[in-house]
Amino acid sequence: MSFVSSTREIPDVGGVPRHVAIVMDGNGRWAKRRFLPRVAGHKKGVETVRAIVEACVEKGIEYLTLFAFSSENWRRPADEVRFLMELFVSALENEVARLHRNGIRLRVIGDLARFEPRLVELIGRAERMTAANQRLTLTIAANYGGRWDVVQAMNRLATEMPDRAGTWSEADLAPRLSMAYAPEPDLFIRTGGEQRISNFLIWQLAYTEFYFTDLLWPEFDAGALAEAVASYQRRERRFGRTSEQLVPEAPAGLQAHGIRTPDA
Repeated sequence: MSFVSSTREIPDVGGVPRHVAIVMDGNGRWAKRRFLPRVAGHKKGVETVRAIVEACVEKGIEYLTLFAFSSENWRRPADEVRFLMELFVSALENEVARLHRNGIRLRVIGDLARFEPRLVELIGRAERMTAANQRLTLTIAANYGGRWDVVQAMNRLATEMPDRAGTWSEADLAPRLSMAYAPEPDLFIRTGGEQRISNFLIWQLAYTEFYFTDLLWPEFDAGALAEAVASYQRRERRFGRTSEQLVPEAPAGLQAHGIRTPDA
């Protein structure tokens, strides 16, 4: 399946974002404020993931992408990194069956080469088990970096299309990115008060709407997600056009933020 590139075509826009991408920031600070070890914040963060997955399903969001572990997070203290890897294994062992029962497809993107064989095996098993599910696609970005993603796509191009070097286009590269199976995110959310993308989906976020909140990830709930979606719905998504070029026959409430009607 191929999806519209927001820099080459104008994608259809709905009242509910089709794809939400989230940087889950603030687990450690949440724990510190409660005089708990940082790992307690990460455990609480897993509970928040469950709640947000359920909220996305209820809202009709089709794709949810979570930045769980960046390629730069290896720089953290060794004990914390080890715990995060153990938590990832535990989540795969305990959560995948629930995801499957609820019709959720799981994908993991990133450079898996650095992970232990047991973790890689569990990832593959989970992706195979849930491959046919269509209710929601939950993507976990682990040992992922946006620059790594572009470089690995370019390396694939160099291997698969060497005779066209120097003439490669966006259309050639896009299908080789890690998230070629999903539309570009409509809404990017970052919790924890920071306002940067931290090397996350740097290609795919070209025309994504950004939403930053001071809430720490363990505090982010269905209500907070609803506020983020409401903010998105107030945006005017022009994709390079002027406001006057937006579909004039759309109802006023939708026209205000560039949403097309089915007949448009």
